[in-house]
Amino acid sequence: MSANKTIHLVIFGIGNVGSTLIHQIQQAKPVLSEKGIDLNILIITNSKHAFYKKEGISATWEIDFKQFSVPYQIEDIIAFVKEQNYQNLIAIDATASRDFVENYIPLIENGFHLVSANKIANTLKYKFYENLRWTLKAHRKKFLYETNVGAGLPVIDTIRNLYYSGEKILKIRGVFSGSLSYLFNIYSEENIAFSKVLRKAEKLGYTEPDFREDLSGNDVARKLLILARELNLKVEFSDVKIQSLVPKFLNGKLTTEQFKQRLHEMDVPYFRKKDALSKDKVLRYVGELDVEQKTLEVKLVSETKNSALGQLKGADSVFEIFTESYGNLPLVIQGAGAGNAVTARGVLSDILIIANGIISSQFTPNEKEVFVESEYSEIK
Repeated sequence: MSANKTIHLVIFGIGNVGSTLIHQIQQAKPVLSEKGIDLNILIITNSKHAFYKKEGISATWEIDFKQFSVPYQIEDIIAFVKEQNYQNLIAIDATASRDFVENYIPLIENGFHLVSANKIANTLKYKFYENLRWTLKAHRKKFLYETNVGAGLPVIDTIRNLYYSGEKILKIRGVFSGSLSYLFNIYSEENIAFSKVLRKAEKLGYTEPDFREDLSGNDVARKLLILARELNLKVEFSDVKIQSLVPKFLNGKLTTEQFKQRLHEMDVPYFRKKDALSKDKVLRYVGELDVEQKTLEVKLVSETKNSALGQLKGADSVFEIFTESYGNLPLVIQGAGAGNAVTARGVLSDILIIANGIISSQFTPNEKEVFVESEYSEIK
C-alpha cells in the first residue's frame, strides 16, 4: 500500500472508549485496506504513559502497554512523529480530561488533524473556542467531534448541514443523556423508588461513579452549548439555565459514599413529582435551545406518552430539530445516545471522514505548507 494512503493515528486515552476504538480499528483493517485506507496506530497513551510502535500496535497492545510504556509529555509525541517524518496524522482524544485539551493547539500546529470524544474543548470560554478554529484554519486541519452530543447519532452533522445550506433552525430540544433517559423511562413506567432506579442504572454502567455528575445536568448543558455554538451563537456555559436533579439538602459537601447512603431521601420528592402527573404524561429531562431568543435551558418536564420524547425506551436519546421549512413537524433523530461501542464507532466514523479527505487531497505536502504559511500570515 502506498505511503500517502497510510493514516497515522495517535490515541490519547485507552479507557472504555479508547480500548473499544482500538478493537474496532483492528477489526475494520481488512475492509478498509480494500478501500485503500491503512489506519496505523503509532502511539497509545493513558494520562501519564505512552507506548510507541513505529509499525503500528498489534493485538497484544494491552500487554505491550503494561510492559513497554514510558512516561511522556506532549512534546515527546510531537518530537517522535517529526523525527520519523510521519505525514497524514490524526490525534484522537478519547479522554475526559480538561487538562489534555490544552494540547490541541500544539498538536494542530505540528501537523495533526483532531478527532475528539471529549466535550471540554467545545465548551470552554468562547475565546478559546474561536482561537482553536482560527488555528485549524491557519494550518488547514480538521477537527471532528460528532460524538460530543449524540454518541453515534449524526446530530452535529445534520444540524451543521441544515445551517450551512441556509435552513433557518428555530429550536432544538430533546433528551440528550442516555443515563437520564434510562432513569426517567424506567421511573415513569414502573412502580419503583427513584433511588432503586439509580442503583439499577449504576449496575448497567449507565451512570458516573458519583451520581451527582449525571444528576447535576452539566453534561446535558455542555451538549446544548455545543449545538448552540454550531449555529454561530456566541454563548458561554454560564448562559445555560440548569435545573439540577439533586435536591438542595443533598447538594452540600458530601462524599460520593455519603451521598449514596442518603440516596433514599430523594424518593419522596420524586414520587410526588410522578404522582402529580396525569395518566398520559411521563417525566423527561430535556435540553432546549431557542435559537431566535438565544435561550438555553436544561430542565425536568412532563411529556405526553405518545410524543417523540414521551415514547422513549431504554437509554435512547432523541433530538427534535424545528426549522422554518419543517414547520410544526420537527426533524427527529433518535437512537442509542450512550455506550462505549456506539461512541467508539462514531469516533471511527470521524477518523474515516478525515482519512478520505487526506487521501483525496490534490495538494502535495510542500504545496500544503506554502498554502498554510500564506493563509496564516493573512489571519495574523
